[in-house]
Amino acid sequence: MDRTSDRDGRALILSMRGVADLVGYCALYEFEDTVVELMGADLTTPAAQWDVELSRRIYKLTRYATGSRRFAAAVTPRRSVPLSRDYELFLAVFNHPHELFALNAIDAWRRRSRFAACYLCEAWEAQLPVYLLELLEAFDHIFVGVNSSVDAVTRLCGRPVSYLPMGVDTLRFLPPRNARRSIDVCGIGRRSERTHSALLEMARRNGLFYFYDTMQSRPRGKLTQQLTFRVTDAREHRELFANILKRSRYFIANRAWADKPGLTRGVEEIAARFYEGAAAGAILLGEPPETADFQDQFGWADSVIKIPFHAPEISAVIRELDGDAPRRRRIRRDNVVNSLLRHDWVYRLGSVLQVADMPAPEPVVRRLAQLSSLAEETRSSEA
Repeated sequence: MDRTSDRDGRALILSMRGVADLVGYCALYEFEDTVVELMGADLTTPAAQWDVELSRRIYKLTRYATGSRRFAAAVTPRRSVPLSRDYELFLAVFNHPHELFALNAIDAWRRRSRFAACYLCEAWEAQLPVYLLELLEAFDHIFVGVNSSVDAVTRLCGRPVSYLPMGVDTLRFLPPRNARRSIDVCGIGRRSERTHSALLEMARRNGLFYFYDTMQSRPRGKLTQQLTFRVTDAREHRELFANILKRSRYFIANRAWADKPGLTRGVEEIAARFYEGAAAGAILLGEPPETADFQDQFGWADSVIKIPFHAPEISAVIRELDGDAPRRRRIRRDNVVNSLLRHDWVYRLGSVLQVADMPAPEPVVRRLAQLSSLAEETRSSEA
């Protein structure tokens, strides 16, 4: 277990970064980095994924075979490291519910913390493992990144649950003034092949720079497996990603899991792409979720230029926008300003501190003032 212990922080974060290194998890690790920076928090991570996974499987089999949580916990092997001090706040951050068994990697975390909170990001109701959600009963509060799952998680764990949206390090993604946006269109991650083909053709005909993934999706039974990649350093990846978006004119952003609606059973949620692209001052093109949450968080004009997920006519949309420079400048400016004022990770940390009844430390206050000042500077200039 790797842990920073030379800080005088009042918070401890349980992070999965040491055992879960998929590129899609880097955004959540950015949130943890923000908490460490602003709270002086300690950060700990399980030592080995195979150890946690083996213990989880043994617990699951025993739990369902005997029906006894106490017996399953007693016979499941585990390696945990004791804490040497008490904390005001224990914040466990998980990419998805199947990581919850990693709580056993820290001994006496509940007794050592005045307030214990969990941030469970990809908590889709259709994929909630009941035997793991039971572990949430020891927390004072649970935050979930999928708003439609709040009621289900509340029912399964019996604890207060609230929605905590994704966010972004807006200082990292803030575009420099007069930055040359040399990437015409950026589209990464999940995509429509019809939209992708249209952009490829547009790039060939007009000599545009279309930045996209070249990883291959492979059939797996009746499903198509989406391939991804692993990163050696989450911070380095976020720096690279931010620099790409700050130099992109248009960015493709669709609702979460837009290519696999069956997995969400028709539930629409906000993907991280919206926060990242807006913060970088890119013009967003795509199909946002038709939800009150999206209107509440991205309700300004042209926050997203709506096009269907399958958009073979996307080139016509881009040509129309290219012919209206004032509109493009306004969109970029509004995206940056609203991101600075709404979607920086410090606002999500503020929600946690409020529930935990903890005052905002001075670094949080300074960051809020900095974001307000940058928003005013951006508002009074052209993005």
